[in-house]
Order: sequence, then C-alpha cells, then structure tokens
Amino acid sequence: MKKFASVALIAAALAGPGSAASAADKLTLQLKWVTQAQFAGYYVAQDKGFYKDAGLDVTIKAGGPDINPTQVIAAGGADVIVDWMPSALATREKGVPLVNIGQIFQKSGMMLTCRKDAGITAPTDFKGHTLGVWFAGNEYPFLSWMARLKYSTSGSNPDVTVLKQGFNVDPLLQKQAACISTMTYNEYWQLIEAGMKPEELQVFKYQDQGVATLEDGLYTTEKALADPKTVEKLAKFLKATAKGWEYAAQHQAEAVDIVLANDSTGAQTKEHQTTMMGEVAKLIEGGKEGTGYLSPEDFDRTVSILMSGGSSPVISKMPTNAYSHAVFDAASKL
Repeated sequence: MKKFASVALIAAALAGPGSAASAADKLTLQLKWVTQAQFAGYYVAQDKGFYKDAGLDVTIKAGGPDINPTQVIAAGGADVIVDWMPSALATREKGVPLVNIGQIFQKSGMMLTCRKDAGITAPTDFKGHTLGVWFAGNEYPFLSWMARLKYSTSGSNPDVTVLKQGFNVDPLLQKQAACISTMTYNEYWQLIEAGMKPEELQVFKYQDQGVATLEDGLYTTEKALADPKTVEKLAKFLKATAKGWEYAAQHQAEAVDIVLANDSTGAQTKEHQTTMMGEVAKLIEGGKEGTGYLSPEDFDRTVSILMSGGSSPVISKMPTNAYSHAVFDAASKL
C-alpha cells in the first residue's frame, strides 16, 4: 500500500500545481447565521477532512443580519444553503425553486421567553402584551402560532403588539417587551449570562406548544437536482456533513474549539459556545433513517402549521416537490 501511495504522490507532483485542487468538486455552502456552534457539524467536517476525503472542496460562507441565504442561492452565490423550512417554503411559493435535500435539526429550538413579572403564565396571557419577533423569514412560525391562538398582530388595535426584534436580548432586559424570541441554544443563555435567573423567566417552547416547524435544513435548487452529477456531488456532501455532525455531538469540546478557530470576528466565547453545542446536539437526534433524514410526517406537519394562518397563512397552497430524498438515498449508498 505504501508503494502505491508513493507512486500516486509522484504522479500528482509531475502533473503540476493545481491538479489536486481541480480534481476535487467545488461546493459553496451558505450558512443561515454567523459562525457558531449552531453550525458545528459543517466546520468539523471541514476541519477533520471529511469533505476532502469525499473529494470535495467546500467553501463555508458565514451568514449575518444582512445576509438572506435564499437570496444568495437565487443569485448563484451558493450551491447549498442552511435555512428554516418556513422561510424556504415561503420563498419557494414566491418563485425561487428551493428543495430540501437533508434535514439536520430534527426538533425545533425556538421559544418565546417571557418575564414572569409581566404576568404571563400561559399563551392565553399574551394578549395585550408586546412580543419580540425576529423577521427576515424567522417570523413565520410566530405568525402561525398567533393565528392558531386567534390573536391579531396588525391593524390599529392588535391583540398583541409585535416588536421587530434585533438579534439580541435587550428588549427583555430593558422591559421593552414582555416576551422575546429565543433559541434553546443561544439567546436564552444570553439572558442568563446577562444576570437573569431561570426562576425569573417563563419559557414557551414551540415544540411543546404544537407549533414547531422544521429549522436548520439543507436546500438546493430544482435545477441542481436535475443534473445526476450534481446529485452525486451533493450526496458526497450530505454524507460527509452527517459524519461531521455525528463527530461534533460525540466530541463536543473539540467541536467548540473548531468553531472558535473559524470565528474570524473573535466575538464568540468558549463558555457560550460550549452551552450552545450541548443544546444543538439534542436537536440533531431522532432522524428515522439517520442524520440528515427528512421525515415526510415532519414535513407535512410543518406545512399544516404554515397553512393554518386563517386569512393570512405563511403559504397559501400545499407545496409540491419541495423536498427530495434523492440526495439522501444516494448518500446512503456511498
């Protein structure tokens, strides 16, 4: 085996510079948000050489408040994006043919976190209060929930006042809102780190309220899936990505170090990322056929929730061909 490896190395050297790189299939992944443990599996797959071993040259592009993944892929700036299904399906209905090829998060991490001193002990207490909500596609699960509660969120006298929440927890700390949007793995812990105590907070998980929609999934375009060679490349990517996520869940401290090494801003802290990694690991569990599998039942549940908005549903009709198991099935055979 050593002899053949040596011959291969000599052949690569004689072939000239750039040969090894050109042999790898290039793929660009656009993340939904900034570099953090929410995306640990991708960074781990990159750092541990899982993508390289699969014959891939993967570029991971961090997101941010001014980056909409669906716009990036529509403009040709990425081959695959990480997005939440409500955003992806709403975008698909508007004409961008996005297709889910793998579902990384099996459970929702989204919550409304409220101050107990606001007098909110149940969702029926939301009426008359100001609630902080993320937009840029993240508002859809919230709007579906309010529609189920039959609470208006607009007009001259809405049942609940929607505060367009920035990506921080200041509105709750400063009592600008009774509740704000948080994730189990991020903003809730920012509140704790800012000095609030768990007993001062009332948490309502979307998962527990029966209004959870699918979050971090992998999406590409119908055009990409029409090309068998691209499907093969995406299958290699999905298998290596699943391996990255499984490694991250099993080696959380190492995964955190890898994430921090990729944080060019230096904004993340080890303490917060360690907590995030532990919470995110819980969300990737439960794929019926393995990591990255999209259950049709979960898809149907998400669609049902998004269509339950009365006169203003998030999507107006049942989407067709909005997900495909072709890539997952191909990855399973590699």
